[in-house]
Amino acid sequence: MVGVLLLAVTACGGGGTGSGEGDGKGKGSDAARSKQSEAVVSITPKDGAKSVDTSGTLKVTAAKGRLTEVVVKDAKGRKIDGKISGDGAGWTPSTHLAAATKYTVHAVAKDSEGRTAAEDAGFTTLTPDDTFIGSFTPEDGSKVGVGMPFSIRFSRGITNPEDVEKAIRIRTEPAVDVEGHWFGNDRLDFRPEKYWKPGTKVTVDLDLDGVEGRPGVYGEQDKTIDFTIGREQVSVVDAKKLTMKVMRDGKVIKTIPVTTGKPGMETWNGQMVISEMLPVTRMNGATVGYGGEYDIKDVPHALRLTTSGTFLHGNYWASGAFGNYNASHGCIGLRDVRGGWDKKVPAAWFFNHSMIGDVVVVKNSEDRTVDPDNGLNGWNMSWEKWKR
Repeated sequence: MVGVLLLAVTACGGGGTGSGEGDGKGKGSDAARSKQSEAVVSITPKDGAKSVDTSGTLKVTAAKGRLTEVVVKDAKGRKIDGKISGDGAGWTPSTHLAAATKYTVHAVAKDSEGRTAAEDAGFTTLTPDDTFIGSFTPEDGSKVGVGMPFSIRFSRGITNPEDVEKAIRIRTEPAVDVEGHWFGNDRLDFRPEKYWKPGTKVTVDLDLDGVEGRPGVYGEQDKTIDFTIGREQVSVVDAKKLTMKVMRDGKVIKTIPVTTGKPGMETWNGQMVISEMLPVTRMNGATVGYGGEYDIKDVPHALRLTTSGTFLHGNYWASGAFGNYNASHGCIGLRDVRGGWDKKVPAAWFFNHSMIGDVVVVKNSEDRTVDPDNGLNGWNMSWEKWKR
């Protein structure tokens, strides 16, 4: 009986310490290891990095697996768009980062067995020592004529034009193709192939904060501008017939006698956009290369057509010229009164029926066509050349 009892105890004890507890631990460890993903996620820059460049530095990669999710946010929760490569091995942002901004990165990858691995990091971008801004027209919230481009002039010459242009996005309703064209290295204009359609809503996103416009010089603007296209008004000045036909939505609503540039000082031909409206201004010949030939301190109803000084304006000192002969130094003159008090005269009528962005076309002048960058007059360049 003692022998049988010992055998039973030995059998029970042996079964507990041999195959049960020992083998069970081994199998449990293998199972735990088998559930861990083999995918390895790497984020550049490293967690906690400072003064990170705003372009070309941020990258996320996956080894032994494929990326399935990458979320990059700034401190305000705004996401940075990006794209995972076709093979799932990498992710890069589709735009630059803002300067002096803290970002967080959350990335997830799966291995061949579908098991996930995740990685998180945070970093701060550089604070630039030198910056640039862009001064733009038209103003936010304005209503403008069908010829108005979106024009932006930069405070520093741009040597990375593609990066800057990419950071300016134009959205329209209804949709229309809008292209940019550089005049020199500090001015960028955007326009469609033909004049805007009346009623078009235009939104411009200036995402320049953090864009390196030239080595070591970064943009600092993050702004949205909205403007609306008003009715269509295109006025055609005939320098030989000395008339201006004002057309509204394709129909002539008024014909006005004018005077244009006299022989040797002819008015430019071409399409010119009204860029400034001044109820009264001073015109001094010395400012445009005509010495002391004239200095009129109270020119009424002045509409700027070129940067070089071409205006369409009221004229009270050449009463017999309108419709009869050309008498100006290159401007287009309409009959007016001194002080501009009479609202019935042609110059006052035209001023009060115009807006920034309206088009004035001059034809049959003895001078050449106005340069596209002399004012907002890019319409004098073909669409093919504009896009190049």
